[in-house]
Amino acid sequence: MDYRTESPEILREFLFYHETIKGHSRKTVDEYFLDLRAFFRFLKIHKGLVPRDTAFEEISIMDIDKKFLESVTLTDVYEYLVFLSRDRPTQHNSRNTDYGLSSTSRARKTSTIRSYFKYLTLKSTHNRLSVNPVAELDAPKIKKTLPRYLSLDESTKLLDNVDGMYRERDFCILTLFLNCGLRISELAGLDLSDIGEDSIRVLGKGNKERVVYLNDACVDAINAYLQIRKQNAALSERALFLTSRRTRISTSTIHYLVKKHLSAAGLDSSKYSSHKLRHTAATLMLKSGVDVRTLQELLGHEHLNTTQIYTHVENSSLRDAAMRSPLSGYKKNKKQD
Repeated sequence: MDYRTESPEILREFLFYHETIKGHSRKTVDEYFLDLRAFFRFLKIHKGLVPRDTAFEEISIMDIDKKFLESVTLTDVYEYLVFLSRDRPTQHNSRNTDYGLSSTSRARKTSTIRSYFKYLTLKSTHNRLSVNPVAELDAPKIKKTLPRYLSLDESTKLLDNVDGMYRERDFCILTLFLNCGLRISELAGLDLSDIGEDSIRVLGKGNKERVVYLNDACVDAINAYLQIRKQNAALSERALFLTSRRTRISTSTIHYLVKKHLSAAGLDSSKYSSHKLRHTAATLMLKSGVDVRTLQELLGHEHLNTTQIYTHVENSSLRDAAMRSPLSGYKKNKKQD
């Protein structure tokens, strides 16, 4: 997939802008492309521009132009959101797929559409629209759920049970997850040159760099792994974490090893994942007294409200507040016979 050859000019301009000017990652820009391609395909069906029996994934969007986009209405977008919530398959290549995307997925796609039309009305050059048809578009309400995380005892149990041929590497990865709250992509992308004496340089979302400081446990784990790593020549010389083939470790490999060690520790690997270890790090630090703005910087969140989800977890201060209620000791008197 390459949006440079598979999208019309009026879409390429928007994608170029986000990749070159906004500095968004290739993965993010590719997601914008896929979101808008699906939207355009739906519109062509909705407006009767292709036969009804045309396979959704085979609909070309190369003829999308300014005139077509000027015909888009807010009602069209709401029709598309209904399609996403009821009829869009969750797995395109599976016969056993469910239908209807989650509110989180629909909210992200809504954000892409809003961003696109905002660009066309404010930033675009010769393709500029005079009216933004989605200016009043609201995003789907997202059901708020508390992040799932390991307790301190479960985290210790996980680390205690790391074993196997790659135990130094895996122990180091799990230690960084649980102490630094890194994303799985950030761990996979670490280079040897990113490792400092007591800190690491992390390349986060949107190619934004941040410095994460290391505690003694992380320093010890990294040093122990580096002693093993240097024993064999690496094909990926820059990469910190390597596979058995001496190449840079992938996110899928990290995901697999996390699940494997969770199961080995007697923890439910269906409930927890690498991202849940990031949640664990954030939650345990917050419970230990780290303030939410410091946690925001540590996790690399652009917006504070992303971090604030961790402030809703149960902690000792909330429990203490409940116990201090004047009615905490009230007991209903039994009726006299």
